[in-house]
Amino acid sequence: MNILVDVMGSENGPEVMIRGAVSSLAEAKGFDVTLLGDQKVIEGVLSTLEYDKERLHICATTEVIDYEDVPTKAIKNKTDSSMVRGFNLLVEGEGDAFISAGNSGALLTGAVLIVKRMEGVERPALGAIIPSTKGKFLLLDAGLNTACRPEYYLQFAHLGRNYARAAMGIEDPRIGLLNIGTEEEKGSEEVREAFKLLKRSGMNFVGNIEGKEIFDARADILLSDGFTGNVCLKVVEGTAKYLFKEMKEIMTESLFTKVAGAMLKKRLTEFKHVMDTDVNGGAPILGIKGLVLKTHGNSTEKTIKYVVLRAQKLAEIRFIESLGREMADLKKVRNQTKEV
Repeated sequence: MNILVDVMGSENGPEVMIRGAVSSLAEAKGFDVTLLGDQKVIEGVLSTLEYDKERLHICATTEVIDYEDVPTKAIKNKTDSSMVRGFNLLVEGEGDAFISAGNSGALLTGAVLIVKRMEGVERPALGAIIPSTKGKFLLLDAGLNTACRPEYYLQFAHLGRNYARAAMGIEDPRIGLLNIGTEEEKGSEEVREAFKLLKRSGMNFVGNIEGKEIFDARADILLSDGFTGNVCLKVVEGTAKYLFKEMKEIMTESLFTKVAGAMLKKRLTEFKHVMDTDVNGGAPILGIKGLVLKTHGNSTEKTIKYVVLRAQKLAEIRFIESLGREMADLKKVRNQTKEV
């Protein structure tokens, strides 16, 4: 098994991506990693690290897709970029998963133009894992489709349901629709129509969920357009960092709070692990023919380590193949229904 890692897209520079990938090799066995990017930069960082040289490979590239690049032009013109080369290696079967922290628009464009959509999928979506009071839930779409037609939400539900079964161990996941109110008539026209489609879908649809309820564990999958979903994700991440920063300051401001902090250390450590955005980082693009994971631009070394490990697990269970079969079967059912 080979995990492809684009080291050139991170806002924190290639070193973070490289160190994170190397850390993943020390954490688990059964896979190799190929680093895509500037060979001199990669070799320079690797010279300072200890790692299993038989499991780490380099794919030298000469171009970089920046955040300022126009996605379609970048994918078509920067053919020797780390991102485009990664997509091509994935399609050619030289890798089992591809990870990038680069330009989101370019990543979606490349996923659609190079890796291609699965049969029956109109719009791929980004799935992000967020902790809740009773575990975790999948937020879908977390940033790829800023505007959605009603039928997209229904398709996201099918994509998310398969992911929840395969990767989260939930056989009949509860599906909620992120909205400004719980009543059926709330929200934009698109969201109201999506509610009707989901209600008739036969899936375990639990209705609308407001922003203040997302941590209440009412749903295993929370559907949204990409704009709202990305804002929601960033607010959750920012809030988690703020809370831990404030808690650390409170627990160290006096002898009394230090003693209290020591008594609560085990429980606080467990809570921090649950809410840790690094541990939960890395979102798969669902609906394309290959396993592609997007991690945020300011990912840390720890984030990348856990994203690589998540990619390994998804590749091991052949998640993409099972999802592709389900979406193809779903398309056949829709076509048969139309004929009737």
